Amino acid sequence: MSDDAELAAIREKRMQELQGMQDSPFGIKVPGNQPAMQGQQQKQEEMMQQQQQAINGLLNQVLDQQARARLNTIMVAKPEKGKQVESVIVQMATSGQIGGKLSENDLIGLVERVNAQTQKTTTVKFDRRRAALDDDDDW
Repeated sequence: MSDDAELAAIREKRMQELQGMQDSPFGIKVPGNQPAMQGQQQKQEEMMQQQQQAINGLLNQVLDQQARARLNTIMVAKPEKGKQVESVIVQMATSGQIGGKLSENDLIGLVERVNAQTQKTTTVKFDRRRAALDDDDDW
């Protein structure tokens, strides 16, 4: 084998190694199997999409059109609250607590119930000792 052929083979091997490496968050090259990781990530995304489709199908069966529209509005305005209400509805539907379709008024009652359970209370503490140490009366 000539020097040029050996050099070409070494370059080709190095290029393949570099293509198999991926960037870490800190800019350090880490060897990895990119195709396998991409495949795993793609499978995970597909599973998430299937779960979301199943949830949407269940919500379409359980909620009437106005209630579904209101839930979508809640999801846009307050996504975390919408997810909570959505999970409560899915849990109720899978456990058989919902007989027919929920109306908009039923959904409003459910949202109020979720709000009452997750209501945060804020308290303000005033440390009088610190305020007493501040001496503004000296001037």
